[in-house]
Amino acid sequence: MSAADIKSPERTPLPSKRRKSETTKLLIASTNAGKIRELRAALAGLPFRIVGLEDVLPGVEYRERGRTFSENARGKALYYSRRSGLPALAEDSGLEVESLSLAPGVKSARFAAPRPSDEANNRKLIRLLAAVPGTPRRARFVCVMVLAAGGRVVREVRGEARGTIAEAPRGSGGFGYDPLFYFPRLRKTFAELRPDEKNAVSHRGRAVRKMAAYLRQHGLSARAAGVNAGLRRRSPLSR
Repeated sequence: MSAADIKSPERTPLPSKRRKSETTKLLIASTNAGKIRELRAALAGLPFRIVGLEDVLPGVEYRERGRTFSENARGKALYYSRRSGLPALAEDSGLEVESLSLAPGVKSARFAAPRPSDEANNRKLIRLLAAVPGTPRRARFVCVMVLAAGGRVVREVRGEARGTIAEAPRGSGGFGYDPLFYFPRLRKTFAELRPDEKNAVSHRGRAVRKMAAYLRQHGLSARAAGVNAGLRRRSPLSR
């Protein structure tokens, strides 16, 4: 028998290296350019490909109906995770002003409805506080961030930043209420801070660092699905 007649044993094809190295997609469930920009920067370095709603589900909108930041964030994360088939990271955030009974709260983005905008919302806030001179101007930004995968909530975290409301807008950076939110420790409004300075102290920055730490440890697998961070009841601003 010649060497040519000897057949090599069939080998099972090895898994494609390319498939193994493919980066897992993480959907940022927001159309707010400012939020997406901050989240991309905060999650840089993690082994995930960050995609936005316009990349995956253009034109698909979730209607917020929750009475709390947590309800809205959970609703968005679950909705977009199920629609896209991808792990989805959603957050709901806003401003709570003590003397306004924690308004605008979950209505922060549409505070000046029916035609809300950053400028209109800020003008309304200034007007309401001017109507009660001498009242405390203590406030806090709140961010609740939720990761959902496989149709279940995987992780929920919360971040806060406490400060006061300035009497007039200051600074040109940031978005939303940043020009009015004065952060005493740095003696500047959020709009006066560089992006890296803001991310270091902001509500969203604090929340996303907690989420990033979780993702570094557990990745994006759904094995931890159903595990909730468990938010403790928060104390009032005056405490």
